[in-house]
Amino acid sequence: MKLNKWTKALAATGLVGAISAVQAEESSVKTALSSTTISGYVETSAIWQPGDGNLTAGRSFDGADKMDGFNFHVANIVLQSPLDEGNWAAGYTVDLLFGPDANLYGTTSSIAGSANSDFAIKQATVDLRVPVGNGIDVRMGTFDTVVGYEVFASGSNPNFGRSYGYFIEPFAHTGVLGSYQFNDYIGLSLGIADSYFNAVNARPQAINFADGSESEKTFLGLLTLNAPDSWGFLSGSSLAIGGVNGNGNGGPNGGAGGNDEDSSNWYASLTVPMPVDGLAAGIAYDYSDNTFGFDSHAWALATYISYQATEKLALHGRIDYTEASNGIYYFDASAGADKNELFSLTLTADYALWENVISRAEIRWDSADEDAFGDAGAPAGGDTDDLVSVALNLIYLF
Repeated sequence: MKLNKWTKALAATGLVGAISAVQAEESSVKTALSSTTISGYVETSAIWQPGDGNLTAGRSFDGADKMDGFNFHVANIVLQSPLDEGNWAAGYTVDLLFGPDANLYGTTSSIAGSANSDFAIKQATVDLRVPVGNGIDVRMGTFDTVVGYEVFASGSNPNFGRSYGYFIEPFAHTGVLGSYQFNDYIGLSLGIADSYFNAVNARPQAINFADGSESEKTFLGLLTLNAPDSWGFLSGSSLAIGGVNGNGNGGPNGGAGGNDEDSSNWYASLTVPMPVDGLAAGIAYDYSDNTFGFDSHAWALATYISYQATEKLALHGRIDYTEASNGIYYFDASAGADKNELFSLTLTADYALWENVISRAEIRWDSADEDAFGDAGAPAGGDTDDLVSVALNLIYLF
């Protein structure tokens, strides 16, 4: 066992014997690692798109590069020592991504970093609890954004393909985030980050070509309200309202805006159990401002319904609509065009055939107000206003 300098110094003075020093060092390492958990997943898919073309407006991780073939999406490895119940609890999280989807996630450790490294730091935080009131949980480092009904790990979403709302949200921030649970029904998270941009340690002046100020930061917050048991079948309902606002309009997928205007995303969602056993519904709204370039706007509204038909079979549906400034989803060169419009319907069947495996089939139909799909053409980039895809998604959880 290699001894650190402090332990060597104690051994040299005779205060700690050489053997006991080695044992103390080994014990320290074992104690530090004893609470660490290792988890993650491997995600794959097969996607078929009837028809030709490579334009897939509004899709996040199942776009043109994934159509008509078999795909490895990402491998995720999480090392974590979660906070215990102690007043001064401490822990850490290291959440790493490997594979093609890591490139799209955009959390390189440098703005000028390789876009094709097949690696991303999804989260890396020191986690602490401050014993004030019920306890404030603090995270410092790179962490997931607070807004959004859907998340990067598609196995945690009701559907395989992401919504338009997810497309216009930020993914991650580098900063500090504090969370406080007032009681069983009210929770609040507030944070400060370097910028709206995904890249680790991103500074506004780097994103905006020196137009930003080093002192400018991004502010984020989320309020969650949960219905009490006394509300009958509505118990378990959850309302979330949140937002992210700050300098750095590089956009959620890493483009550079080149101006020092604030970027923002405002989010609200409601999830409600239904009177029928196994049935639940949800709705989510996102508004994005100045995140895809100067004076750009987008909003998205999605409704969800899920039904646990049997112990193994779950059915999920989503209706999704979005409007955005021209050029965010596709560029419409026709005279007078000033916005993009997309609509989608997604149906997913999730059947638990194997232990630790999410296995699901999905069909999705997207429709645009102009020819935004298919083969490249004019005036809106494609040659058809409809896109249909069928997917098989397999995820192993460990």
